Amino acid sequence: MTVTGAGQVDVPRSALADTVLERLTAAYPAAADPGRAGAMRAYMKDVAPFLGVPTPVRRSLSRTVLAGTPRPAEADCTAIALRCWALPEREYHYFAVDYLRRHAGRCSSGFLPVVRHLVTTVPWWDTVDLLAAHVVGALVAADPEPAADMDRWIADDDLWVARTALLHQLRYKERTDADRLFAYCLLQSGHGDFFIRKAIGWCLREYAKTDPDAVRAFLTRERGRFAPLTVREALKNIGG
Repeated sequence: MTVTGAGQVDVPRSALADTVLERLTAAYPAAADPGRAGAMRAYMKDVAPFLGVPTPVRRSLSRTVLAGTPRPAEADCTAIALRCWALPEREYHYFAVDYLRRHAGRCSSGFLPVVRHLVTTVPWWDTVDLLAAHVVGALVAADPEPAADMDRWIADDDLWVARTALLHQLRYKERTDADRLFAYCLLQSGHGDFFIRKAIGWCLREYAKTDPDAVRAFLTRERGRFAPLTVREALKNIGG
């Protein structure tokens, strides 16, 4: 089995993935609520169908699904993520995101093509933002090599890939590469899409918790290049 994105990503054989998917596809449908599913799908702008399993129930079921399973290798993470993403209902995608957040440290920079596929397949903020901050961010923090990939992603025509690059340092705090952050914001400052403008404001607002003076000074210099939405978002907690 292969998936396409920026090139092809193979789905490796994985006995762990076989076990997890067998359990998962039995547990989640058994808890489905068609009435709730419609409301969930509407809230997410029809990006995907839902089973109608609320988050607390879903995560409880996920713990049962994973009970007794070993820690995964990178190939297992790849297989589980891609096989979940091939299923239509959004809850399976959420399972994959939660699994990757938990085990991002088991993956190398070679996992980035898999994440790119996830970010560009059935994309919406509910999966992209968590993958950006918790998975891509972890991969880049662990190995300087993927930073060069982020330099390419920020200029990508796909807005979700660019948003991922903007948000990947969201949890870095003092470890933030401020020069890279500000450069990314400037590069996308003229973007017309709400999700990019919002992401610029969000990553600046988050870094302002660590270095408010740097963010304030940056916006003092460059304020005219950003949409009002971006500036409001960036300065929400620090004024200026």
